[in-house]
Amino acid sequence: QVNLVESGGGLVQPGGSLRLSCAASRSIAGIQVMGWHRQVSGQEREFVAAIYSNGYPKYAQSVEGRWTISKNIPGNTVYLQMNTLKSEDTATYYCFVTRPGGTSWGQGTQVTVSS
Repeated sequence: QVNLVESGGGLVQPGGSLRLSCAASRSIAGIQVMGWHRQVSGQEREFVAAIYSNGYPKYAQSVEGRWTISKNIPGNTVYLQMNTLKSEDTATYYCFVTRPGGTSWGQGTQVTVSS
């Protein structure tokens, strides 16, 4: 099991920016993909963005063009730069790491977009 620690959430006004980080508690071998989902209370968790081991990014249509996913060189930390935030981006954001042994999830960080 891998522990993932998320940070960077908070309260921001519409049009503002936040940067989320997700760091693994230890080096992880064989990472296939890292990324983020989000969930609004009472709704299903939805995919937001992912970055594959070769650096290829993938985004949900709702965030493409506004947000950028990246990772550090060792590949055990993933970032999500969120620009032009909207009220509908308000949610709890969960990072994940997928490797041959399965998928691990972080505990979530709250993002609230409100004036």
